[in-house]
Amino acid sequence: MLTAYWQCLRGILLREWLRFVLQRTRFLSALVRPLLWLLVFAAGFRAALGIAIIEPYDTYITYETYIVPGLACMILLFNGMQGSLSMVYDREMGSMRLLLTSPLPRAFLLAAKLLATALVSLLQVYAFLAIAWLYGVQPPATGLLAALPALLLAALLLSALGLLLSNGIRQLENFAGVMNFVIFPLFFLSSALYPLWKMREASEWLYWLCALNPFSHAVEMVRYALYERVNTVAIGVCLGLTAVFAVAALLTFNPQHAALRKAG
Repeated sequence: MLTAYWQCLRGILLREWLRFVLQRTRFLSALVRPLLWLLVFAAGFRAALGIAIIEPYDTYITYETYIVPGLACMILLFNGMQGSLSMVYDREMGSMRLLLTSPLPRAFLLAAKLLATALVSLLQVYAFLAIAWLYGVQPPATGLLAALPALLLAALLLSALGLLLSNGIRQLENFAGVMNFVIFPLFFLSSALYPLWKMREASEWLYWLCALNPFSHAVEMVRYALYERVNTVAIGVCLGLTAVFAVAALLTFNPQHAALRKAG
């Protein structure tokens, strides 16, 4: 029986890997967005948004140094939503229903899909971190390794959220509008681009929106891990929300949505 689980997991991982390799523009587009922020926007914001000494940093830092963890999580966010698009596509084309005819539990199949999406995302994140390193944003080398579990957890969190959202999408045509409505508020109303204390100076209600944003906790978890620190609150929130989103996605997943729509 364990062999069947392994064969299924390997097949799903291989399918996601082949999809990633064959869609080279997907890799490039995933890097273009954060690199634009790092190389272009950060240059303009550097003078206006000086960063004080805040945890986990031990000294004053440049704006580029501050935003790199948030930009790494931006890749995870967009890839999590991209993975949910592939789920909608598979449901439309019927391949997901075919996969679910296997005797393996549905929870395992969806978990394997989440893991495959997360692992592909990590490759793109480390490619971005390598470019950032060459640009001069250089967290400790050991911090890059220490951040791997945090990045994986953040990827699983955002992939589970994307899967949950995709369960409510009946047609591919509706996907872009729904995802844009989710992605941009999650990213901009977070600590990815600005410290929360600066948000508080601007607006108290805006600060609380950012503080309660799950993406903020993912960013701070990764930020601390990159500098070999542990943010226990962020880790706890991310673990809890990943479990909630994954269970909710499992309970609401219905591969018959596309079939019902076509029959109608």
